[in-house]
Amino acid sequence: MNIAQYLDSTYLKTPEQSGISNEETLQKDKELAQEAIDNGIFAVMIRPDYVGEIKKYIQERNSNVAVGTVIGFHEGTYSVEEKLAEASKAIEDGADELDFVINYKAYIQGDLELVKNEFVKCTGLALEHRKIAKWIIEIAALTDAQIADLTQKISQWAEEHFSENDLPHIFVKSSTGFYETTGGKPNGATFEGIKIMLDNAGKLPVKAAGGVRTPADAEKMISMGVKRIGTSSALALIKDESSSEGY
Repeated sequence: MNIAQYLDSTYLKTPEQSGISNEETLQKDKELAQEAIDNGIFAVMIRPDYVGEIKKYIQERNSNVAVGTVIGFHEGTYSVEEKLAEASKAIEDGADELDFVINYKAYIQGDLELVKNEFVKCTGLALEHRKIAKWIIEIAALTDAQIADLTQKISQWAEEHFSENDLPHIFVKSSTGFYETTGGKPNGATFEGIKIMLDNAGKLPVKAAGGVRTPADAEKMISMGVKRIGTSSALALIKDESSSEGY
């Protein structure tokens, strides 16, 4: 199985989180991009501030590696206006894919109108510019019933507001990798959580993010029906190694 074509190779720490400078972070992103170019990895997933430079870096090397970024990351509580502004800037800078964190706290509190409104408006912006929209639901923050329900609602809203041809470009994604759990509970994709998402996503593709640390895990996720995998251990997965990385 060619795992590389399913991978979004990810580096999402801010300079503050990693204790390095902006320049060093950009260098890390360039190394990530080069690794993707050299190994046939589908996409790199980076912070919005670095999209323009990395898009230029990839284009200069005549590569078709996609550049993805995160919007409303990682809490998801940004207003719809803030998410639209951040997404618009990322599109302007050359992002191919936009991974939005849905306002899962509003969902948990029952404010479905807010969640639906941001989904429709932000997805519409992405599709209008022929970009991929992925919606991170943060499964570690949800019960199994909530994972099923929110995935189902995203699928329903997508079918109500967008065309059949748009649906393959709207993903439901499991995790940010930054959610803090307690008691050793995983904060990323699990086989159980992904199965619930797949069972409820309808015609929408599913992305598993975080926690996929071995080639066997990746292959199982893909065989279950996952279309993309977000990982900070892309090279280890391709080279048939296990990884201790957190995402």
